[in-house]
Amino acid sequence: MTGSRIVALGHYQPSKVLTNDELATLVDTSDEWITSRVGIRRRHLAAPDESVADMAARAAEKALAASGFDAETVDLVVVATCTAIDRSPNTAAQVAARLGVPAPAAFDVNTVCSGFSYALATADHALRAGAARRALVIGAEKMSDTVDWTDRTTCVIFADGAGAAVLEATADDEPAGVGPVVWGSDPRKGDAVRIDGWDPTISQQGQTVFRWATTQIAPIALQACERAGIRPDELAAFVPHQANLRIIDAIAGKLGLSDSAVVARDVVESGNTSAASVPLALSKLVERGEIPSGAPVLLFGFGGGLAYAGQVVRCP
Repeated sequence: MTGSRIVALGHYQPSKVLTNDELATLVDTSDEWITSRVGIRRRHLAAPDESVADMAARAAEKALAASGFDAETVDLVVVATCTAIDRSPNTAAQVAARLGVPAPAAFDVNTVCSGFSYALATADHALRAGAARRALVIGAEKMSDTVDWTDRTTCVIFADGAGAAVLEATADDEPAGVGPVVWGSDPRKGDAVRIDGWDPTISQQGQTVFRWATTQIAPIALQACERAGIRPDELAAFVPHQANLRIIDAIAGKLGLSDSAVVARDVVESGNTSAASVPLALSKLVERGEIPSGAPVLLFGFGGGLAYAGQVVRCP
């Protein structure tokens, strides 16, 4: 095998929508305060009995349906999440059971907001090595479980949802559709985003994360383009982690993208869904037909850890 490609995508968001005006009845905030700082206008929240596995399975069902493949043909399931409650069976195994995947390798990945790109790279490596032929890669989060709804610095940001991709190994005469990953972390600043303990509450040092993301991420993202043999001005789209609109725009402005390149700004409508944000935003862009099939797209996740990962992929 020479590599892998994304065959299809799918996403899921809970039906409950929480607007900025509704948040203003819970904490001392306003629509203007939130949009001017993070750009978010609304976010989706899971029901109390709706789990990470529930959302992951729904996104994966849509991706499988779009691919035209049967669940029986999947031999690897990887779920990126930092909010799953169950230790065993893990989320990937629960998703496999619900979808009827008979005997996959199944495991979860936790690198928080960069999780989907880590999971995608890990699945790509497995397919390149011949350890699997078809994979489901999912990012799913129930961030609302970790939010202190009296803390306006975090409750205005985080939300719930899931995104999924079906990957297939490519043959020797086919070009790879998933480029080499660039990944790493800055563990010295790992305390900047924390979800601690058995009853976890998320906390973050907002200015530390903002400075790190807006100064350090763009040069690393350009390395992913270089490794894929793609110039930044050849990219059809840039889909970064949907952390904060100001961060997204700052990074995009440093990449040298063409005027026609699409920059994902799903954070405005969906909030920060951590490991779900990249596949969720990408799936929406593809569903709306905003990226041509086969076009190069730069994916890049960053955040808690402080970990990062990115790769150039070809749009399904």
